[in-house]
Amino acid sequence: MHRTTGKASAALVLAAVLSLSACGGSGGSDVAADEKQTLTVWAMGTEGEKLGAVAAEYQKKNPHITVKVTPVGWDVAHQKLVSAAAAGKLPDVAQMGSTFMGEFAELGVLEPVDTAKFKKDDFFAASWDGNVVDGKAYGVPWYTEARVLYYRTDLAEQAGITKPPATWAELSALATAYQKQADTTWGISLQPYNLDAWQNWLPFFYSAGGELTKDGKPALDSEAAVTALKEYGAYFDKGLAKKSVQPGYDVVKDFGNGSVPMFLSGPWQSTNIAENQPELKGKWAAAPLPAGASSTSWAGGSSLVVSKDSEHKAAAADFIAHLSEPATQADWYERTTDLPANKAAWDQGKLATDPMAKVFRTQLESAKAIPALAKWAEIGSKIDEAIESVTQGKATPEQAAKKMQSETAPLVG
Repeated sequence: MHRTTGKASAALVLAAVLSLSACGGSGGSDVAADEKQTLTVWAMGTEGEKLGAVAAEYQKKNPHITVKVTPVGWDVAHQKLVSAAAAGKLPDVAQMGSTFMGEFAELGVLEPVDTAKFKKDDFFAASWDGNVVDGKAYGVPWYTEARVLYYRTDLAEQAGITKPPATWAELSALATAYQKQADTTWGISLQPYNLDAWQNWLPFFYSAGGELTKDGKPALDSEAAVTALKEYGAYFDKGLAKKSVQPGYDVVKDFGNGSVPMFLSGPWQSTNIAENQPELKGKWAAAPLPAGASSTSWAGGSSLVVSKDSEHKAAAADFIAHLSEPATQADWYERTTDLPANKAAWDQGKLATDPMAKVFRTQLESAKAIPALAKWAEIGSKIDEAIESVTQGKATPEQAAKKMQSETAPLVG
């Protein structure tokens, strides 16, 4: 669904949520955690498919609690959550994507996190910070991810380069060397436009020292924003990156055939490459993002939230606490390859010795969150438009940053 159409249809439902919130919601008394009860849980995508088995193990240790997990597709997750909130029928526990948090916290349908039970320092800072609105946390980080650099080591060696790029200058030099010395079609894949192009650009912005907001206002016309747009746009100006890609483009296929030797993405791509491009074994690697002023990615992932209207808040918090324990998180990684948000889990099992995991842990230590902004979808769309104007040569970085700032200002705060 086109972003504008989806948000327009959701707006009417959101108005209904605000009306319900103003009336105080359904409320209800809270059932004690040790009483017999049924806990409803919604989880999305792969997590929805696999959480049932973990819930069943939890029930064996807590036979008075029945955990009813409902899998929800990510393609319908936002609308389903909005509709349930409007009807006062959110589940006791829900998985909340990182870009949803600000919207639902503002609607007043989420229970604040008990910070005596859940400690900020147990989690990666970016994972926790993305759940905070007006000084209160509304979600407990479940799993996390960050963007890193994937690159073809065999083609880099062919181009005379034997180590991953550590700076922006080295990244540009490697992209050029791939084309000139290794005869690749492109030097790197970066998203030139389309939905969520900001996901590729934000690491440049954060690494330039940028902040999405400052003092409650957008900060998208900053020197860092201009610098990041210039650096990003240069790959298209020099012919190192495609100016045109189709929606749903599979970069891993071109990574496999060598036409695209580098790209930025998250941890799921390591599994994707291993499973779908087995001939590349030993010919590729991942590395932390090359640094501008710093090497700073953005942290995504999902958190677990409790409905404000739930009558099972105590049991819900206990179940979330179980899912947040280091041993459970390490086991969840084995089941799903989701990276744990709890830092202590990284010292257990495969995570403790996996070289790929080490790359992501390094990146997560310095990653930044996307602020929990209620209108992030619209803000992201404006950033996408600014990126497109630069990559397609329709505006200078300075012009794009100025427009990005003016168009997002009414959406923040």
